[in-house]
Amino acid sequence: MFTIEQIKEAHAKVKSGADFPNYIQDLIILGVKGYDTFVNDGHVEYYGVNNYIVTSDEKYPEIKIEDTVNKERFIEFLVAHQDGQTDYITFCNHSGQCGIAKWRVDIIEMTCTYFDKSNAEILIEKIPG
Repeated sequence: MFTIEQIKEAHAKVKSGADFPNYIQDLIILGVKGYDTFVNDGHVEYYGVNNYIVTSDEKYPEIKIEDTVNKERFIEFLVAHQDGQTDYITFCNHSGQCGIAKWRVDIIEMTCTYFDKSNAEILIEKIPG
């Protein structure tokens, strides 16, 4: 099974949202099936086969998640981030401002789903292969 150290090595190559597709390919090789990223502190739960889960530590000071979702503004921030215009922490702050509490990457389905505080799906994207 994979370890947090192996995932950190793959993640170290990511400099912007534009690097995301290559990161996903690295995770597939490690055996990761998906993961949830929590916007409030940046910790991530990685899932493998047979209910295998590893959890990373918090990555940054707490970000407030707004109660009201602003989907349109979030999409604007997301597009800018994927275009390489913002760094990761800026995107996380923007996500919290727009009411996004976490995102789930499903490597089998090749989707990224964004959720609010109540775990309602706000946006589902296909990940470029």
